[in-house]
Order: sequence, then C-alpha cells, then structure tokens
Amino acid sequence: MATATHPTAMVSQDASNTWLTVKQLAHRYGTHEATIWRWAREDRFPKPVKLGGNLTRWSLADVESWEHAQREAS
Repeated sequence: MATATHPTAMVSQDASNTWLTVKQLAHRYGTHEATIWRWAREDRFPKPVKLGGNLTRWSLADVESWEHAQREAS
C-alpha cells in the first residue's frame, strides 16, 4: 500500500479498486483539468464514472488500459 501524500499516490495496489480524480489525472499527464474533461467528452479518453452526488472519478484500470492502447498505437 502506498503511503505517499503525492496527488498520484495510489490508495490500493489493485487497479480495479482505485479511483482517480480529474486533478490527479491532470497531474499525471501534465495538463489542465479542463483538458481531461474535453478528452473524455470527445471520446479520446476513458469516460468518468459518477459514484454519486458530485463524486466523479476515473477507474485506474480503465486509464491504464487506455495508456496501453496509446502505446500500442504509436
């Protein structure tokens, strides 16, 4: 289990149980939060999951799968 307080620190070693915020994703890719939302809206990035109320997150497993596909495509 990660103990770092860095924004991209994972709370679980299991990607299927880990959820990322738009802020964490923006930091991960060195971009603005609005860019993450635009990519998702334009179907260029995994769709977020609404977990309830104002709680919207991305599945780490989905993000890692997308990253793998991007590497394979290049």
